Amino acid sequence: MTRVAVMGGDGIGPEVVDATMHILEQMELGLEFVRAEMGLACFERTGHHLPKETIKTLESSRAALFGAITTPPRPDPDHRSPILQLRNHFDLYANVRPCTPLLPELGKVDLNAVIVRENTEGMYTGREREEDGAVILERVVSERGCHRIVEKAIDVARSRGMHKVTCVHKANVLRRSDGLFRRVFYATMENSGLQADDMIVDATAAALISKPSVFECIVTLNLYGDILSDEAAALTGGLGMAPSANIGDSFALFEPVHGSAPDIAGKDIANPSATILTACMLLEYVDMKDAAIDLRSALVRTLKEGDRTRDIGGTLGTMRFAEKVAERLTSD
Repeated sequence: MTRVAVMGGDGIGPEVVDATMHILEQMELGLEFVRAEMGLACFERTGHHLPKETIKTLESSRAALFGAITTPPRPDPDHRSPILQLRNHFDLYANVRPCTPLLPELGKVDLNAVIVRENTEGMYTGREREEDGAVILERVVSERGCHRIVEKAIDVARSRGMHKVTCVHKANVLRRSDGLFRRVFYATMENSGLQADDMIVDATAAALISKPSVFECIVTLNLYGDILSDEAAALTGGLGMAPSANIGDSFALFEPVHGSAPDIAGKDIANPSATILTACMLLEYVDMKDAAIDLRSALVRTLKEGDRTRDIGGTLGTMRFAEKVAERLTSD
């Protein structure tokens, strides 16, 4: 039986994960769901943001569904995000973020794309040091890292029936590091059968708004992908509708793009749609594509028929919305 770890995390994380699990558990998928914990709330209970027991649970699982995490309120230069730790521990080198509105009226522009972001290098290495009154950050861009993220983008584009991959970079300024990325991109794309082009990152940020239809699959480095995918989420329904996956060669962590939103935690108003869509990505990953299609269809039908949370014009609470999605599944 395929084992899937489930972690609520902080803020609205437990609410949106519990709402999604309400649906998944009714689908009789034949998956073994096991609970684990990490995050600030976990630290307050156990003294660890990422307990060893959680690592062991994830190591024995095929994938994990995660809610959200809260950064400690007091700045701590030695704090290492548990999410970044997991990306490194499991070598989750690819972050995949679909950028498509579920319904046309939810999108601000005609964007139907996916962003494939390098997830373990770039500016998120954590290699910072103080020197002569300055803080120096080591940015890492390796040939291996560039090659495998482009290969992943090719796989993602093919699986989604796309025809073009766009490399987003800043090689006009960062000539060695981003220049390496651009060179590896074109070399890797050469025999892919897909169209290849490239664009400077600031021009990309503008084009996502002014001419979004030019994009299909975007492949980019860590920081650029982090920023652009949040922009794309805002253009396609908001963070409450944005799923994502952190994928390695043998394990994947699935989490909605939104953060822990502590200002609305515990109020039963968080939109679980992003987590439900993230669960769809998880089901595809564990070779349950039909179940993923059914779940996504039920979510779309629920929204079309007017059952929505407050952030997208409705009145339903988090769990009640999930119940409505589950009802559509059983009525199909």
